[in-house]
Amino acid sequence: MGKTGYFYHRECRLHEMGPGHPECPERLDAIEDRLLISGVADALERIEAPLAPITDLELAHDRLHVAAVRGLSDQLRDDQVAGGPSHTQLDPDTAINIHSWQAALRACGAALAATDAVMAGDLANAFCAVRPPGHHATRERAMGFCIFNNVAVAAKYALERHGLQRVALIDFDVHHGNGTEDIVAGDERILMCSFYQHPFYPEGGSLSNAANLLNLPVPAYTKGMAIRELIEQHWLPRLEAHRPEMVFISAGFDAHREDDLGQLGLVEQDYAWMTQRLKDVAERHAQGRIVSCLEGGYNLSALGRSVEAHLRVLADV
Repeated sequence: MGKTGYFYHRECRLHEMGPGHPECPERLDAIEDRLLISGVADALERIEAPLAPITDLELAHDRLHVAAVRGLSDQLRDDQVAGGPSHTQLDPDTAINIHSWQAALRACGAALAATDAVMAGDLANAFCAVRPPGHHATRERAMGFCIFNNVAVAAKYALERHGLQRVALIDFDVHHGNGTEDIVAGDERILMCSFYQHPFYPEGGSLSNAANLLNLPVPAYTKGMAIRELIEQHWLPRLEAHRPEMVFISAGFDAHREDDLGQLGLVEQDYAWMTQRLKDVAERHAQGRIVSCLEGGYNLSALGRSVEAHLRVLADV
């Protein structure tokens, strides 16, 4: 079996949204440093992310949304030549600089290239250490630090370009993946499973009752053992019934107890446990095929340790 792929690109570091913004380039440095110190980096195959083709972005996004982001990016570049602003706001939490368009294409391109490599059998599974994250980006708009929905694009790509019949999309970020829900609700080929802190951002939590969604709201201060129980009771039976041919993970690590952007109580061992359960499902039904993409995680130390725990399971180290 192939190795675990680690997809990255230096352009993902160039996107930044202003001083003090929690979704910062240092997040990627924290992950890299932890993987080097722990030795896990030695078990991974490092691969530079390509740019996502626009036609593939449009599997999950409205053409006008893609064109608008590109247009704003071009305008920002032109304005800077004339001494204009360094950033343009897409929503109250989300801004772009002149590097953000390329970074967003690399982030999505990582997920697509990972899908190709895992489908080809060149890699056993893959983790995409990319930013901007994706799971709040809806079909028609950027929001919540997210520009394009990397995992939703990749899931649609696996179905449309690789001809799979069924995939699963798992989201363990502390925030509800409203953008992913918006894109996949009602598509019976995709089973979306998540838990998320509620009430919390985004307002209202899950807004769809579509049969292919299993979104579990939990109150603030819920700890790892309670989450594990919910996964055993709810996610795993649905995943077994769905028999996914590939598993995609929106890997947000902001449900960690040290992360100030959420109030849940998970620790590294909980991420390892979840990853092992999902790996077991993938090995039973999907020839082990998993593509995981970084979402949230804003306490740099906790983020590095949690990604290490996630990758130790994926890479068997």
